[in-house]
Amino acid sequence: MGQKVNPISFRTGVFRTWKSRWFATRDDYRKFFFEDIKLRRALEEKFKLAGVHSIEIERLPKAMTIKISVSRPGIVIGRGGSGIEETKNFLRKNLSPITNNTSHPKIDVIVEEVKNPELSARLVSQRIVGELERRMPHRRVVTRTMERVMAAGARGVKISLAGRIDGAEIGRTEKYKDGSVPTQSLRANIDYAEARVLLKRGYVGIKVWIYPPEERKN
Repeated sequence: MGQKVNPISFRTGVFRTWKSRWFATRDDYRKFFFEDIKLRRALEEKFKLAGVHSIEIERLPKAMTIKISVSRPGIVIGRGGSGIEETKNFLRKNLSPITNNTSHPKIDVIVEEVKNPELSARLVSQRIVGELERRMPHRRVVTRTMERVMAAGARGVKISLAGRIDGAEIGRTEKYKDGSVPTQSLRANIDYAEARVLLKRGYVGIKVWIYPPEERKN
């Protein structure tokens, strides 16, 4: 079962928390749900160069906290913190007002740095996309990526490519693995991400599983 569902959703509620945390009535649920999707897509596009790892949204009746984890926080924060205010104004334009007037919830933006980008499946998949777009050989790209991930301390990494790889006439799937990746164990904190890249002959789907090092307990 662990290999047939998204490893993130498979572990949500066990030891992973939800990336959207709020309560809504029946009428507001759909609005908040699609609004969260819209905000994430807008922020990911705006801070594409910052290397977005995750975006968490927490709503209160008249306030909202958005936590953005990136590999290059300086791009988001800006000089003297000017980027934070610019981000708040950007979010207000994409938010629905609380009432029929023009008021919006109070927004608090928290920027967190990803200490080791090589252990983030999302950032690793984005790097693979960039290298494949530059027409680098896919086996060399995957091999170097796995070497960097393992060198960063990961206990295991698995990468899957699917589609018309190298412009093949018939689509196929290639899987690469190094170390241990226990996808069926709920106790294993598996990081997972999906991406796709449009090449000359068509799309290639990318899936990345990373088993990070064990956290040290003080």
